[in-house]
Amino acid sequence: MITYILKRLFLIVPTLLGIITINFFLIQTAPGGPIEQIMAKIDNASSKETRNVAKQERVYKGAQGMDSELYASLVKLYGFDKSIGERYFLMLKNYLKFDFGESFYRQIKVVDLIKEKLPVSISLGLFSTLLIYLISIPLGIFKARHNNEPLDVLSSVAIIVANAIPAFLFAVVLIIFFAGGNYLHWFPLKGLVSDNFENLSTLGKIKDYLWHITLPVLCISLGGFASLTLLVKNSFLDEMGKLYVVSAKAKGCSVGRIFYAHVFRNAILLVVAGFPQAFLSMFFSSSLLIEIIFSLDGLGLLGYESIVSRDYPVIFGSLYIFTLLGLLASLASDLLCAVIDPRIDFEKR
Repeated sequence: MITYILKRLFLIVPTLLGIITINFFLIQTAPGGPIEQIMAKIDNASSKETRNVAKQERVYKGAQGMDSELYASLVKLYGFDKSIGERYFLMLKNYLKFDFGESFYRQIKVVDLIKEKLPVSISLGLFSTLLIYLISIPLGIFKARHNNEPLDVLSSVAIIVANAIPAFLFAVVLIIFFAGGNYLHWFPLKGLVSDNFENLSTLGKIKDYLWHITLPVLCISLGGFASLTLLVKNSFLDEMGKLYVVSAKAKGCSVGRIFYAHVFRNAILLVVAGFPQAFLSMFFSSSLLIEIIFSLDGLGLLGYESIVSRDYPVIFGSLYIFTLLGLLASLASDLLCAVIDPRIDFEKR
């Protein structure tokens, strides 16, 4: 097992390097950039001033645009005075030290910026994943034991309909009915905590935190029940059709004993092993619209804003961390498989 872990850790390096390299050169060749965006803003501002002044006197429109000295200083400020090769190798050197530089527009280190957004993303990702697993696993087992019965059919229809409802639409409905709309006022409309959070007791802080996170978590979780529930159901049904189950039934074992003493471990293997990657997926890809609707400033909103504004340090820093954590989550999934089922031997791979 140690050899396998070391091998996987070693393979992380070229995989991470390849992903970062491809994205670096793709973004460098993409049209538009931070300087172009600043130029566009200056041109827009200049054109507005020109139109205002032109009402009073004739103005030479060729005077609009960015001063050459200002342009040169911006090129140097953002590091574009270096060749693309120099920028690439400098980025790799800094990334080895987890130095992602500063945001172009926020005047703050990328690491500190990501740390600021972590509480929101961890809250949404962790609680959404836990809620999905806590509901989907028992529901999937129930559906497997009552396959093709009326309750199985009804629950399938319910989770498929829930999966089809857009998360942002569900969020709007919840706000109207439960968060200060025309009906009930049970939950807060926005934010992760209340304004007086620091003055609350420890128990009060926990209650306030859970109070704020309830509606966003419900919205994000809504679309995740169907796939996991059906995966659990089909995994159990597949195991129930194997020869060892037939043999156990022939020996007189009860259905409950067969189900929970023999089938459960084999069927649940794939589901539990996928937890690290499921959490990571929820952690980084929590709905952008949900963050906007509930005024939650997380990594989803940060990623969107950095792409729109061409904030390269934030884009590459987020991508680097996400890729690294994704590769480690894949390794953690394999290790979970070995823990759950000791018969799995990765050394032979």
